[in-house]
Amino acid sequence: METNNPRPHKKLKVWQKAIELVTEIYKTTERFPRKEDFGLSTQMRRAAVSVPSNIAEGLTRKTNKDKLHFLNMAQASLSEIDTQIEISLRLGFINQQVFENVEIKVIEVEKLLSGLSRSIE
Repeated sequence: METNNPRPHKKLKVWQKAIELVTEIYKTTERFPRKEDFGLSTQMRRAAVSVPSNIAEGLTRKTNKDKLHFLNMAQASLSEIDTQIEISLRLGFINQQVFENVEIKVIEVEKLLSGLSRSIE
């Protein structure tokens, strides 16, 4: 969704890719067993939403220390997703192809986020 005056974070590739990751996680967890609606599925969705949210919040902060704090929280949420997607594979909730697709997106966001953090340090 394009607007005439987007917020600064919306221009960043890392934020855009993080939004794509959220979409992928939601699509993936829709296929989980109903018993997981309030378990692993919810945890994965919250961790995924946390990534672009923390990027956006961090970039509004005035000091580099505060910016890096929120970017670090986004990085931590990516680690959660990485663990949760592995659990999902081992429990048979997803297949290898879905796992690899999500992993590629996680790694891509991690690399972009690391670059952004280094540029702020």
